[in-house]
Amino acid sequence: MRLVGCFATSGFGYIIPATFLPAMAKEVISDPAIFGWSWPVFGAAALVSTLAVSAFRPVGNRRLWAASQLLMASGVALPALWHSMTAIILAGLLVGGTFMVITMSAVQAARAIAGAQPVGLLSAMTAAFAIGQLLGPLSARALLNTGGGLASALLIASGVLAAGACALFERTPARRGIDLKQI
Repeated sequence: MRLVGCFATSGFGYIIPATFLPAMAKEVISDPAIFGWSWPVFGAAALVSTLAVSAFRPVGNRRLWAASQLLMASGVALPALWHSMTAIILAGLLVGGTFMVITMSAVQAARAIAGAQPVGLLSAMTAAFAIGQLLGPLSARALLNTGGGLASALLIASGVLAAGACALFERTPARRGIDLKQI
């Protein structure tokens, strides 16, 4: 259940900047030739990070997931704390560069725990991620409607991501002979 909950935090935290990154960039710089770069940076970071992690995997899946989620949390918070195009580009790099790594390592951690029958756990994790993705923009919209602003939504998303990462770092007892260093 911990993996399911942590994957939900990933969906919640990732979707807010993924939804609002171009709008944040447009607030800082009105020229579409410049603010439009937020998405290509996001996508390029996703591509490069998955290739890099696939080629070199220095830690177990759960630790990689947690570390990636902490990096994502910092990228989500950055535009809320520093209102500039540089912050938007760095957020694109940090969020884009971690969301696919989180998904890869989460699926592999689930497979390691579930053994020969991963479908149930993977289904629950996918549903939880989707629920997080639904709740993220709804929460952001509620904050915007109450005058909280997008910065508040980003900081909340960052906190949710950090909480999920911390939960991943907690150790659980080994079950069914699973080597937790590989999870």
